Amino acid sequence: MLHTYFDWIASQRSRFDQQVQSELKQLSIITAFFFSFVLCLSLHRYYTFYVSYDHGLFNQIFLNNLHGRFFQSSLSGANSFGALAEGKVPLISAVHLGQHFVPDFLLWLPFYALFPDPVTLVVLQTSLMTAGGVVLYWLARHYLQPNLSLFITASYYSASAVLGPTLANFYEQCQIPLLTFGCLLAMEKQRWWLFWLLALLVLGIREDTGLILFSIGLYLLVSRRQPLIGGLLCVLSFGYVTAITTFVMPHFSADSSKLYLASRFKDFVEGNSDPSTLQVLLGLLTHPINLFTKLFSPFDTRIFYLFKQWLPLAFVSAISGASWILTGVPLLSLMTQSGPIALTISIRYSISVVPGLFYGAIIWWSYHANQFKPSFRRFWIGCLSLSLVIVLADNPNRTFYFLQPDPFLAQFSVPIARQWEHSRHVWNIVHAIPPQATVSTSTYMIPALSNRRGVLRVPFMKLQEDNGQIATVDYVAADVWQLLRPQGLPKFDVSHLQSALELCDRVIADSSYGIRAVEDGVVLLQKGVRSDPTALTAWRNFRPQLLSPPGNSLLNDRNKRVEEN
Repeated sequence: MLHTYFDWIASQRSRFDQQVQSELKQLSIITAFFFSFVLCLSLHRYYTFYVSYDHGLFNQIFLNNLHGRFFQSSLSGANSFGALAEGKVPLISAVHLGQHFVPDFLLWLPFYALFPDPVTLVVLQTSLMTAGGVVLYWLARHYLQPNLSLFITASYYSASAVLGPTLANFYEQCQIPLLTFGCLLAMEKQRWWLFWLLALLVLGIREDTGLILFSIGLYLLVSRRQPLIGGLLCVLSFGYVTAITTFVMPHFSADSSKLYLASRFKDFVEGNSDPSTLQVLLGLLTHPINLFTKLFSPFDTRIFYLFKQWLPLAFVSAISGASWILTGVPLLSLMTQSGPIALTISIRYSISVVPGLFYGAIIWWSYHANQFKPSFRRFWIGCLSLSLVIVLADNPNRTFYFLQPDPFLAQFSVPIARQWEHSRHVWNIVHAIPPQATVSTSTYMIPALSNRRGVLRVPFMKLQEDNGQIATVDYVAADVWQLLRPQGLPKFDVSHLQSALELCDRVIADSSYGIRAVEDGVVLLQKGVRSDPTALTAWRNFRPQLLSPPGNSLLNDRNKRVEEN
């Protein structure tokens, strides 16, 4: 009889091991597919020069961190309020912490040190977003059965708010899913030392990620699950955001308030050009009509944004009270901002809503697991499929440019073989510039040239160096080939390329720079040298094919940049 009992124990253990292996195999397949698919698309986007300004900016920060010049970036200097609005010369040693407070970048510095290159950030972003899905799975497994947990994980990997930003330039928000889901999992397991450590790391992602923690604290208070922890989390996050934006960031520059708060919350600060976080909060509380209008207008934009956020979870998050509380503060911040950027689901800001939506859905399913029936599974699969179709149609960050450069403009697409051919010429120009030389370049060449201290985007041509001296850049490199087909480009790209073209015309005419090379519409100019006769002839043959730049293009470019920020 005892022998029979031990045989039964052994059979149960074997069955359990098989279930675990099957569960891990399915999770591995989903994760590996997302990672490989997104990484291939992201690498393709990088090597064919569709990665742009901010990717180069963050690569410069990582490179300077590696050499002890912490958080410095000449691209941040060119992106400052002083340079954009007041015409000041960008600092080569400008510290990015005045624009965004991102100490968590130091976490990934050892990884970057192994491969100090802009493409490393592509791999890092894809890895972090993928790892966020793995932690989400184990968070779901704390409450739910494997099949339901796998559906939630598949929903994460199919979401527009995940796929779109992952296929973008590298941004600090790619750390949000991993660290926030890890924080929530530590809370569920009651590993409080890990919970508070990860909470601090969430705060360190960026100055505004405290809004995510505030919503989590609010949920813990309202649900009465952990009222003390919830209260402490609310106090910690509110105090951190207020202190960092009011006292710490202004020590480096006034960009946070003048560039971001003043423009994004202009309807609530009554013309204040240098508002603080508390002044913005006070403005929200004292302008109820403006607040109500912002929350619901334009109505179709808000509804469609929420539709895309809810779709991959089969709209469960729309009926989950926990989801509404957990996403309330980040969503309020996005909906009250001016301009369309905040509610564009394919860019980085949408990630701040993701943890609350998915954790709230997990909480809902923990009470309604009996609703996970075959009919609902089929509906859910349909929602996942539709979400993927929407991602393809939205063409996030022009990832599918070889199919359509912008949504529904497929007639202006670039054949993939032609883009790779052109990219080969761009890389030739990039490699012709000495690694220590300063350079001003067009938007999509910035990342490839960002492994140096001095890089700017045209029309900026001057840098203030460490010794205080102002110097003109050594080289100008511009890829104006895309102006041959301006109908397929975003308006801002057309404006910027026209600015680059105007700059080239001017410096060639006054002989301050000479043409060193021209390849397939990519021109390289060097300061203080004569133009190469062959290159000059090639430029004169190519130049008439391009649009003539408007006289005010430089001003339009600068104003547009201020508006975007």
